Parts: sequence; C-alpha cells; structure tokens
Amino acid sequence: MASPTLSPDSSSQEALSAPTCSPTSDSENLSPDELELLAKLEEQNRLLEADSKSMRSMNGSRRNSGSSLVSSSSASSNLSHLEEDTWILWGRIANEWEEWRRRKEKLLKELIRKGIPHHFRAIVWQLLCSATDMPVKNQYSELLKMSSPCEKLIRRDIARTYPEHEFFKGQDSLGQEVLFNVMKAYSLVDREVGYCQGSAFIVGLLLMQMPEEEAFCVFVRLMQEYRLRELFKPSMAELGLCIYQFEYMLQEQLPDLNTHFRSQSFHTSMYASSWFLTLFLTTFPLPVATRVFDIFMYEGLEIVFRVGLALLQVNQTELMQLDMEGMSQYFQRVIPHQFDSCPDKLVLKAYQVKYNPKKMKRLEKEYAAMKSKEMEEQIEIKRLRTENRLLKQRIETLEKGQVTRAQEAEENYVIKRELAVVRQQCSSTAEDLQKAQSTIRQLQEQQVRGVGGVDWQDHTSCLLALRD
Repeated sequence: MASPTLSPDSSSQEALSAPTCSPTSDSENLSPDELELLAKLEEQNRLLEADSKSMRSMNGSRRNSGSSLVSSSSASSNLSHLEEDTWILWGRIANEWEEWRRRKEKLLKELIRKGIPHHFRAIVWQLLCSATDMPVKNQYSELLKMSSPCEKLIRRDIARTYPEHEFFKGQDSLGQEVLFNVMKAYSLVDREVGYCQGSAFIVGLLLMQMPEEEAFCVFVRLMQEYRLRELFKPSMAELGLCIYQFEYMLQEQLPDLNTHFRSQSFHTSMYASSWFLTLFLTTFPLPVATRVFDIFMYEGLEIVFRVGLALLQVNQTELMQLDMEGMSQYFQRVIPHQFDSCPDKLVLKAYQVKYNPKKMKRLEKEYAAMKSKEMEEQIEIKRLRTENRLLKQRIETLEKGQVTRAQEAEENYVIKRELAVVRQQCSSTAEDLQKAQSTIRQLQEQQVRGVGGVDWQDHTSCLLALRD
C-alpha cells in the first residue's frame, strides 16, 4: 500500500535547498565524480540564493520584465540539471549506504542538513534508524487482530492529526485507518507507554512517506533509540529533562529574554513542550517540519534544542515587547510561518546556536540528582504524613479512653455515695437491733426474778413488735 506524497512543488524545493554555510566535508574520501557533483550542487545553490528574481519565478511570481523571463528560463534549466544530479547522488547513497556511513559520515551529515529529496525519504529514514529488517515487522499483522485498551483514545485523537491534509481528511479515510493501525499496534508492543497524544503526528508523517508496516518499524526504532519512549512514558520524565536543559541554554544565551519570560510567568513548558513531543510537526508547515525531521533522524534531539533557541533568537526583540497573552499569540501565529519560503535560513540559524554536548550531559546528571533528592524528600514527607496520621489516631483513641475513664469515675463516685448511705443506714439499724436485744435480755432477767408483776407475754409481744 503506497502512502501519499507531499506536493511536488514543496518537495522539489526541499530537495534543491541548501544552507548558505556548508560544514566541512571529508573530501579526501570522495571520488573525483562525487567531488564534481558536490561542487555542482554548491554552485547551483549559490546561484539560486544570489538570484532573487529566479527565486520569485520559482514561487510563481511573474513580473513584466524581459530580464525576469530570461532569469526564469535560466533557473528552470539549472534546476533540472541540479535535480538530476541530486537523484544520482542520493541513489548512490542509498545503494552504497554502509560505505557512506563508515567513510563519508561528514558529507552525509552535510547532505542531510541540506534536505533529503522527498522520493528518497522513505528508504533513507529507514536506513538512518536501522529499521529495514526488524523482526517486529512480522508481528504487525497479528497485532492488528488483537484488541488494545487504548483504542478509544486513539480513535478520539485520529481526527485531530493533520486535519487539513488530504490523506487524513474524513472519518473513513485511508490515512486515518492506517494511522489507527500503527498506533494500536505500538500500544500492544509497548504496554507501559501505550498511547500518548502527540505521537500520532510523528507516525502520520512516516505514513506520508512509506507503507504502514514500514512506518510501524521506524516508529518502534524511534521510540527505542531516539529518547522518544522516555518522552512519552506516563511520567514524562524525559520531557522534564529537556525543558530543564533548554531553560539553561535560554538563560545562558538569551538572559534578557529569559528574565522577561519569568517576569510574565511565561514558563518554558508553555511553548516548548510541543516542540519536543512532536518535533515541530505541530509548529511548522510540513515542508519546514520535514526538513527538521530529516536532521532529527540523523542527529537526534539536538536539532530540537538548536531550532528552538534559534527561533527565540530571531524573535527576541518582538517578544520582549509583549505580555504573556501577546507572546502566546505570537508563538501560535507568527513564528510558525517565518521560514515557509526558505527553510535553509532556519537550518543555518540553528547551527549558529551554541550547543555543548558535554554540558548537556552535565545538566542531565544535575537533573537526575535533583529529581533523586526530590524523590527522597517526597518519601520522607510521605513517611512523616503517615506517622502524623498514626499519632492522630492514637490521640483520638486516648481521648476516647479518657472520656470513658471519666464516665467510669463519675459512676464509681455515685456508687460509693450510695454505698455510704446504705452503710450508714445499716449501722443505724445494727445499733437499734443491739438496743432491742439488750432490752429483751433485761426483760427476760426481770421475768426470771418475778419483779414488778409485769405481764410477760404482753411485754414480749411489744418487744417483738419493736424489733420487727
């Protein structure tokens, strides 16, 4: 199944463009034919840059002057020769890939920065990330037969991915279907990541260049080898690291702009997160974003740092005059279209940015140490919160116990008071009984003696009644 292509105009212009400053090439490794071909490319690019009328005629602008028509004709001839030479060169690169990677790496890097011709992108991207012969490709058809817990999320976001692109328009379009397939298959291969919003834009770009099985393999390789998997993990820890590193570069190279951003509470994540998560695919139009993606495939995330800081350098003066809302609008409406006509200027600006890999590694270690300390502090805070909760529970238990003991003490006091009353009553009764018994003994003694002629029976009855 062949994937759709970008428009011929944009792709051919991408193929022919080249940065005005060319890196050093390892000419000692080039054959005379290759040196001649590279010289032609450089010469034609210089001619195209110098001849602004020629550039205008390429873009469809026709002025009513004879010289403009001559220039247009000359440019067309030059372009046709250059395009033919470019095809020959990239055809040779694709066929002799291992040789170029081993012995002509600097030249290959230079050519990729100039832009990979559209018709070679599918094969070159696969070669760059070593995705041409992956075992996971054989699992693809089986993965599509399985169900994924991420299917609803993927379906929801599919329509938002390149909504204006012809290949992805319409709910039942071929583009949306193959995009769903690739995203679903990956969510099954890597269940920890599953599906993350933003990754569909990368897969969508791949599908514009190659069939879905090949796009799936390239995406798997990008996730595994290009730090993308760490970016798209649920914790997004790698995104935090990228923002931390980018903020350091901003503070070091554009301190005034950094101070202005801080004063307006315009945080780096508000504008740069999408740069790292979608590799500028949601920022620039496709012809410009694809040029950045070419370089990313060879050099990794470094190009995102370079392009991001280049954009801020170019727009520093304007951004310094805006508040937070104004800057948000500026990032959305102005910045994306500044390099539509000449992506080479963006690449040139990007490679004028200072980027120190050793310093970035140091920042990575600093960030890891900082996060480790934060983690330890979070663990300590969690421990203290747990202890605090247990202490509260213990206090509540003790308070309940105190209330219970108070109630018991009060009940004991009442019982003791009642017991004292009973004891007092018992004591009085005992005294009365003793008196009665004493009286009985006296009366009995009197009866025995026969004193007083008292009627014993009547007196005994009275005593018994008194005792009762």
